[in-house]
Amino acid sequence: MVNYLIYILILSCISIPRAEARVYLDITDPTFTQIPIVLPKWKPIEKTPPALTAKVYEVLANNLNISGFFRVIEHSALPPHLKEKEGIPDMASIKEWASLGGEILLVGEAALEGNGLNLRLNFHLFDLVEQKQITGRKMEGQLQLLRTMVHRIADETILHLTGEKGVHTTKIAFVVRQGESREIFVADFDGANVRPITQNQSINISPAWTPDGQRIAFTSYLKRNPDLYLIGLDGKNLERLSSYPGLNASPSWSPDGKQMVMMMGMDGKSDIYLLDAKAENPRRLTKGHGNESTPRWSPDGRWITFSSDRSGSPQIYIMSQDGSNVRRLTYEGNYNTSPSWSPKGDRIAFCGRVGGQFHIFTIGPDGSGLKKLTPNGSHNESPSWSPDGRYIAFSSTRAGGSKIFIMNANGFNQRPLTASKGGESSPAWSRRFE
Repeated sequence: MVNYLIYILILSCISIPRAEARVYLDITDPTFTQIPIVLPKWKPIEKTPPALTAKVYEVLANNLNISGFFRVIEHSALPPHLKEKEGIPDMASIKEWASLGGEILLVGEAALEGNGLNLRLNFHLFDLVEQKQITGRKMEGQLQLLRTMVHRIADETILHLTGEKGVHTTKIAFVVRQGESREIFVADFDGANVRPITQNQSINISPAWTPDGQRIAFTSYLKRNPDLYLIGLDGKNLERLSSYPGLNASPSWSPDGKQMVMMMGMDGKSDIYLLDAKAENPRRLTKGHGNESTPRWSPDGRWITFSSDRSGSPQIYIMSQDGSNVRRLTYEGNYNTSPSWSPKGDRIAFCGRVGGQFHIFTIGPDGSGLKKLTPNGSHNESPSWSPDGRYIAFSSTRAGGSKIFIMNANGFNQRPLTASKGGESSPAWSRRFE
């Protein structure tokens, strides 16, 4: 699949080096306080419809709000003398925006070009405390990529305040129950553009992204056996990747993309197997009497975490990438499964049962620092990290039926991904699409 950002041309008109970012923020720090950011109206240039700039504004404000970094001061909350101002101010008038209690000012203009088929966005970021411009950029692309371009603006804003881009250009794959079938769906980070990837009326489960982010792997009973398939993000080019007798599920590729581990049921129980990137030449890594499941490779490629009931109940384990040096990680609770390694390698999220309910926990790779992230009162399962390690997606029954939720990695700012009625499970977070 052609990268969906290929038609966007980013033109740097004013920029500062990353090292000059005003302040570096950690959204997971317990002392973190949201930055007040002022977001005036965007200005439509020439004959650009005001409805278009209103759409740009809506998507941008939503992105900044759900990122967790900002307390957005929207134009509707501005005093009368500033409420109707729009566009990019000159430096001489920046002081009048500083009186609002905001620390950052994000302003912009939008223009339709090329017979209304192309869009140009021009945004500027100002530091209201130090009274200076942080950055200014232009973005040009096809009108249909409006949301993508606005996501890039949100990511650039976060980059200049934290030293790392946001994840607004990422996607989340998940399973949706539809009657007796289960289909794979994909949504943007902000819950928009929800669409089905599979529509085969079979049981399709456990989505996982390929290393290049261009395809999704999943297990399907399409041919009765639970085989592993690959499919493009457009729902085309279905390929059966692994069809060994028994279970073929939960693939995890090595950081270099040359190998993969997955759970397979070739010997009457599930074990962890090491295969090449094409799911060939399987070699069993686990050789105990228990059932082994949900393997996940560490970011440095040295370790694999997985779930096993070899001790009598499912617990989280770690082993070297060749199957040696196996050690148990969790000892609290009698049911711990679905481990997910953070991109920075410092935490492992997993699902554990407490008091009859499943919750999302994180723990250090050495077994220290166990922390429960989800509140009591519902089941919470299947954690999946964002590529920057700042967020965790998971499924929860707190709103009735099972839905996909997102939270900060410290458990704060928990919100549903979509407005669906439920039936969602098994989220898998993509890489950034840049």
